[in-house]
Amino acid sequence: MTAIRYSAPGRINLIGEHTDYNAGFALPIALPGRTVVDYRPADGDVLMVRTDREPEPVQVPLDTEPGGVTGWAAYVAGVVWSLQRAGFRVPAGAMSISGGVQIGSGLASSAALECAVLGALLSATGDVVDRVEQARIAQRAENDYVGAPTGLLDQLAILFAQPRHAQLIDFRDLTVAEVPFDPESHGLALLLIDSQARHQHAGGEYAARRASCERAAAAFGVPTLRDAQDRDPATLDDAEDSRRARHIVTENRRVLATVDALSGADFVTVGRLLTESHASMRDDFEITTAHLDLIADTAVSAGALGARMTGGGFGGCVIALVDTARAGDIADTVRAGLRSGGHPEPTIEQVHAGRGPGQDARLDPGQAATAPV
Repeated sequence: MTAIRYSAPGRINLIGEHTDYNAGFALPIALPGRTVVDYRPADGDVLMVRTDREPEPVQVPLDTEPGGVTGWAAYVAGVVWSLQRAGFRVPAGAMSISGGVQIGSGLASSAALECAVLGALLSATGDVVDRVEQARIAQRAENDYVGAPTGLLDQLAILFAQPRHAQLIDFRDLTVAEVPFDPESHGLALLLIDSQARHQHAGGEYAARRASCERAAAAFGVPTLRDAQDRDPATLDDAEDSRRARHIVTENRRVLATVDALSGADFVTVGRLLTESHASMRDDFEITTAHLDLIADTAVSAGALGARMTGGGFGGCVIALVDTARAGDIADTVRAGLRSGGHPEPTIEQVHAGRGPGQDARLDPGQAATAPV
C-alpha cells in the first residue's frame, strides 16, 4: 500500500483560557512547527508505532481498549479506538512519528499528534469526516482513552487553522470564524517565550478548575458559565468558585473585545487585553506560576504591548506582542530578568499564524518554523 505523510501543527491561544469546557469563546492560532506522521498501511491486526523521541516501538492492537496502551503511544491508541468507535475502519501497518511541537510547553503537542494520526488513518481509507467530528473523535481519544479531561479547544484550533488568521471558536455551538491576525504587516511581532518549565497539571489541578466551574454554574442554576455572562460572580457563596467564575465570565468578554480590536487593527488594545487576561489567570483562576508571572511582567515593563501565559497553566509558555524593532531588546531584557531570578534561560521565537493539518511536508511552504529572537 502507498505510504502516507500527514502533519498537523501545534497551537497557541491568543486569548480565551479554560473557556472551552465552559461553552465560551477562545481565539487561538496554529503554529508553523508540525508533528509529522509517516504511515504505511498493511494487512494485519496491529499498528506498529515508533517516535523519534523514544528508542523502542510500541505495538497498538487494533482492538485496543482504554488502559491497553500507556505513555506517549496512548494518544495514538486512543485515536485508533475512538475512530473505530465512531464507525470507521482502521488499517494496520507501521507508523513513524517525528515531533515538531514541543512537549509540555502548553502548545497542544498531544492534540497535534492526535490530529496527525487521525488524518493519516483517514487518508488511508479515503473516509471523509467533517472537521468538527474529527475534533470530537480526537477529544474522545484524549478524554476517554488517555484520561485527560480536556475540552475541544486544541483540536478545533488545529483542524480549522488558516495562515495569517486566528480562529474565533464559539464552544456553545462549535462554530469557527476566521479573524485576520497578521501583526507583522503592522510592524509588530508575536513572541513565543518558552519558560523551559514543563507544564504539569499536577495534583489534578486542571480537573479541579473544571469542577469548580461546574459548581459555580450549578449555583447560578445554568448549564454552563457561558449562560452566566450577565451574572455577578461575587454573589456566589464559595469564594474560590466565585474567583474561578469571574475569570471565565471576564475572559469571554476579553476574547470578543480582542476580535473587535483586531477588526480595526488596534493592537494597543489587543496588548492591553492580553495583559489583563494574564492577571485574571494569576489572581482568579490561579494557573500561572511565579516564573511565568516574571516573564509576562518583565516583557510588559520592557515595552511589550501586552503579554500573557498561554495554555492550560502551571508552566509552559508566555506570548508577548511587541514592536518588531524592539523585539530583540525586549527578548534580551526577559532573558536577563530570568537569569537574575535564578531561572533557566528561555527560548524566545517570533511566530506567526500557520496552516492546518494536511497530507504534505513538514513546514509551511517557504517558511521557517520559527524565527529565533
